[in-house]
Parts: sequence; structure tokens; C-alpha cells
Amino acid sequence: MPNASQTMMTALQRSLSPSGAWFWLLLAILLIALDQATKLLASDVLSYAQPVEVLPFLNWTLLHNKGAAFSFLSDAGGWQRWFFTLISVGVSATLIVWLFRLSGRDYLQKLALALILSGALGNLWDRLLLGYVVDFIQVHYDNRYYFPAFNIADAAITVGAILMIYDAFFIRREEIND
Repeated sequence: MPNASQTMMTALQRSLSPSGAWFWLLLAILLIALDQATKLLASDVLSYAQPVEVLPFLNWTLLHNKGAAFSFLSDAGGWQRWFFTLISVGVSATLIVWLFRLSGRDYLQKLALALILSGALGNLWDRLLLGYVVDFIQVHYDNRYYFPAFNIADAAITVGAILMIYDAFFIRREEIND
């Protein structure tokens, strides 16, 4: 019969395995740390709005976004900071509950949720502490067509959303047909 410490270790191992929600929360925390570290580095090294060419289609360009995606509502006068903060908190809480309710085999959906959660919390951190989100990755074509600047958190949200859509339309369909 296992003793209490063995039982605790088994429970800890199970919760930190890819089938446990804590594994995915830990991944989200690591991505938040990466996001914040890159934003801090960009803020320390780059001059505001001065592009530094990395590749013919990629610049590092420090920008501050007071709005949401694509600077939506960035000139709204300040109330949008708290509006987007409330949305981020609500979405993050929902994602955490969702993550804990998923079955052990839903790895792709768990990854998608962890990515979206990390992005939401990474940008929330900026919004609360700075009043804006630090963006620094700028993709462009032919120095004429620029995609809005973004950061690691934004990329995590985008990849997470793509994975969630893929999971919903392709993975779930396979399970139903099995």
C-alpha cells in the first residue's frame, strides 16, 4: 500500500503531465515570461518608432498600443484601457476553467487554450502596469505594405486561435467519425 508521500508524488506527476491542466498553466507562465522578457528587451534597446531591419520583410520597431488588435480604440481617451482589462480578466478566467474541465486526451485544445491564455495575460500585464501594450515585431512587404506591429503575446493568441479552429473543424470531426 502506498504511503502519503508516494500518493502525493503520484498526484503531482499526474497533474504536471500533459494530460493535467497544471502542465498547460506552467507552459502559459513560461510563455508570459518570454513575452515580458522580449518586451523589456525591446523597450531597453529600441528607440520608439525607429525601425531596425532584421530581414528584408521584418523589422524590430518599438510601438505602444493603447487599443486592442490593430490599435482598435487606441484614441478613445483612456476608458479603453479598463475595458480591455476587464475583457482580458474575464477571458483568462474562462480559459482557466475550460482548461481544468478538458479531458486528459485533448492535448491540441489544451495547447490552444494555454497559448491564448498566455497572450491574454501577457498583454494584460502591460496594460495594467504601463497603460499600453508594447509591440515590437513588424512584418512588411516591399517596404510599402505593413502588417500592424505585434509581440509574442499576440503571436501566441493567433497561433492558439488557429489551433482551436483546426481542432474544432478537423480533430473533432475525426473523433465523431471513429
